[in-house]
Amino acid sequence: MNSRILALTQAGSLRKTFQCAVPLTVLPFTLLMGAACVFGAGAVHAQSAAAAAPGATVGAKLGVINVRQAIASTAEGKQAGAELQSQFAPRQNELEGLNKQINDLRQRMDAGGTKLSPEEQTRLQREGETKARQLQRKQDEYQEDVNAAQAEVFDRIGRKMIDVLDRYARENGYVAVLDTSAQNTPILFASTNIDVTQDIVKLYDQAYPVKGGTPASTTPAKPAATRPATQPPAAKPPQR
Repeated sequence: MNSRILALTQAGSLRKTFQCAVPLTVLPFTLLMGAACVFGAGAVHAQSAAAAAPGATVGAKLGVINVRQAIASTAEGKQAGAELQSQFAPRQNELEGLNKQINDLRQRMDAGGTKLSPEEQTRLQREGETKARQLQRKQDEYQEDVNAAQAEVFDRIGRKMIDVLDRYARENGYVAVLDTSAQNTPILFASTNIDVTQDIVKLYDQAYPVKGGTPASTTPAKPAATRPATQPPAAKPPQR
């Protein structure tokens, strides 16, 4: 839940509420948006695998992958998640502090009851409303910036993961790989035997190793055509 109503009540007919947003924790990609825009409709087709021979589609394979899980499980994804946690921690603390101030006002008004003068009731009410508006504004800005930062990471890793998945599918005879985390992919059941998520994570970490202690780059990935031609090819994973 992204918001909560914090009610500051007073004796008599004065009953108003302060609506404020509860600070959100920056989670490492568990709620990321953006997979659909990277992977299109949720399927990566290995067209050349199917067209390699006239009868290639007879024994062709279909696979599935959880893109969100794959990106979050890569070494680069974990590193980027930790960096986002650190980057947004100060603003998270600011929101929590402001939220606490509003709670304190509510408690003062509840505890005061009829003992508070009308002037004091009005003052506390206005102060709470002002802080609530401030918190809502800061919460909206915070969430917008978090979403943008997460989307950039998702796009950067996702574009490179497409290359890894494409090579893997071509080399292993897959005609299509469906994304089970995509909202528009109608997958009601998928056997774990055709889930290639962990295979792709391993191959991605091999192709794009993360150097210890070096922050992940926040520069958007270049188009595939401009990438060096020396990228290591996708290797077949060990047979199960």
